Amino acid sequence: MSLANKRIAPATASVPDIHPAQPASVGMGWVPLWVLLGGLGALLILTFVSLTQGLADISVRTVIQAIVSPQDTIDHNMIRGIRLPRTVMGLLSGAALAVAGALMQTVTRNPLASETTLGVNAGAYLVVVAGSIFMPTVLHQYSLPFAVAGGALAAAAVYALGGGRRGTPIRIALSGMIITLVLSSFTSALILLNQESVKGVFLWGTGSLTQNNWDGVQFSWPWIVGGIGAVCLAVRHLDVLMLSEETARSLGQKVAGTRIIAMAVAILIACVSVSVVGPIGFIGLIAPHVVRMSGMTKHAWLIPVSALWGAAILVGADTIARVFVDAYGELPAGAITAMIGAPWLIWLALRISRKVQANASIGGSSMSVGSLQERIPYPVLVSALSILLVAIWILSLTSGTLHIPLSEVLAVLSGNGDEMFRQILLDFRLPRLLVAGLAGMALAASGSLLQSAVRNPLGDPQVVGVTGGAGVGVLLLMVAIPQISIGWLPVAAVLGGLLAAAIVYSVSWSRGLNPTMLTLVGIAVSAAGAAIINLLVIQSEMEVAPALAWMAGSTYGRAWPEVWQMVPTVLVLLPIGWWLGRKVDLLTFSDESSTGLGLKVRRVRLYVAIVAVLLATMSAANVGAVGFIGLLAPHAARMLVGSQHRRSFVISVLLGGVLLASADWIGRIVIMPRDLPSGIVTALIGAPYLAFLMFKSSRKGI
Repeated sequence: MSLANKRIAPATASVPDIHPAQPASVGMGWVPLWVLLGGLGALLILTFVSLTQGLADISVRTVIQAIVSPQDTIDHNMIRGIRLPRTVMGLLSGAALAVAGALMQTVTRNPLASETTLGVNAGAYLVVVAGSIFMPTVLHQYSLPFAVAGGALAAAAVYALGGGRRGTPIRIALSGMIITLVLSSFTSALILLNQESVKGVFLWGTGSLTQNNWDGVQFSWPWIVGGIGAVCLAVRHLDVLMLSEETARSLGQKVAGTRIIAMAVAILIACVSVSVVGPIGFIGLIAPHVVRMSGMTKHAWLIPVSALWGAAILVGADTIARVFVDAYGELPAGAITAMIGAPWLIWLALRISRKVQANASIGGSSMSVGSLQERIPYPVLVSALSILLVAIWILSLTSGTLHIPLSEVLAVLSGNGDEMFRQILLDFRLPRLLVAGLAGMALAASGSLLQSAVRNPLGDPQVVGVTGGAGVGVLLLMVAIPQISIGWLPVAAVLGGLLAAAIVYSVSWSRGLNPTMLTLVGIAVSAAGAAIINLLVIQSEMEVAPALAWMAGSTYGRAWPEVWQMVPTVLVLLPIGWWLGRKVDLLTFSDESSTGLGLKVRRVRLYVAIVAVLLATMSAANVGAVGFIGLLAPHAARMLVGSQHRRSFVISVLLGGVLLASADWIGRIVIMPRDLPSGIVTALIGAPYLAFLMFKSSRKGI
């Protein structure tokens, strides 16, 4: 019996085979042939259409003449010197990313694995940016080793922290999302602090196929063609990997060696693409699934046909981007693929959920990752954290470009003090500090509620798409009506966040608001939001530094209007979040157990999510896309006081206020007189704790 006709056994007992593609034996008929011919036809058509698109109006006939019989004319020189290299680079990059995705899915036995979800793009991007700042000459000569090193380290971190071979697809996808956020924060910090050294890197960082000559093609084609060719020679070994590990070994397969080589090739060709055109996402997720669903599960067909479809998808995305070049200017291909890939991921999640909905280990997990051996009494903790928060606030008020003595701070707060100090404290430092503290409390409360609602310890407003939706709402309003009052920005943020949440919940409703569905759809919506934000920043010609600062999360320049927006949010929604405690405690059980205890699971999950979304969107409106507070604070709270929601909720809120207030203070003093955005500081502080958290939870099998 051929490998394509065998029922694929899971590699381990703990990770079920949930691949949405059907095996070739299930009556696929002519579908594989149509997929092959369709890919070829689409590739040929899109290639020619791509060469006609741009600022200059060029016909297909002129394109053919320029290729077959070139002449020394402006149109022919433009086609052969600019458009043709761009299209060929799109073909190469699309093929590389598709094959990389197919290999990663085979090696990890994870249908959600790709260069995007495993953090390869983010890791390669970070190292290339760092190299362009600190070693520009070396980077110019050895850009590929830089990119490969970053991509490989990121993929290893995601795979290890996601549980390795025991990790579930959703957990590894979440791990990749969070590692990507951490790496992106480091990248944003480097760009903000070294704007002159990385001028133009923002457009490249969104994934752009722009080529001014054949240098990129000449550099990349030997690696990509050679890597794909080497993989095609090893298709029999890859087929055996689809069997269970015991069966593969019994057939004489060196499983570990094959996996290492296949993953190395996947990372290599993906990083070659990143080093030339920047991080372009979702190609490695879409193309292999299109091919697998046709019934082509044997790698002799899967690899070349995936390459074919990957090339067609990327060239098609770039063609779409250039259709609007007259009206909107140059659009990055990476943003277009994200817009295409987000709905695809949602559709893929719907297919996967049919197979995993009954499996509790995929859909949810324990909310506990351990606790202190001897817990500090709850009243003592509340008092200590409250005192710590006040101490940080006072310290922050004294610090800055101008040091203000503590006696003067206390005098001003009591209604007296020097007039200059009064102006600095009351007009600048105090409102900024209050916004940071209140936004940190709101984000921590939102994360605590969301982790319970989606029953996943890696839940976070940024992960499930709420923060991205709020950011889209704010930037859309700023671009559409630049002269609008700042008071309308919270309205736009709330509408954007609610729309993103509505998409997530409406898609997940038919699956009973299954935590797996909620999280996967949230990742997709978050990716689409990031793509829209990048498009808005580029097309509105915003200054990169302010845009990056906002997307990273910044408390710079916050004043009393933002304080008055945050105060009612905190005073109204935090008590509601605490009051929901008993119901939230029941959500941590399986849906069946919660329903048996009389809880209306979907309704309660919806109520909890609404409160969490409102908290997160109001925070995003006032401080931008600050990440990790909603992830770190609830976990630290549960480690301190246990999983009882009302107690952990209060501790989480206090910790959130402490974290963001501390980040604001550190960001103001670490590189004075410049400011480092608070969101970047929280990411830098949270990264070590995140690694510890995920390592510990993977050891417990969560």
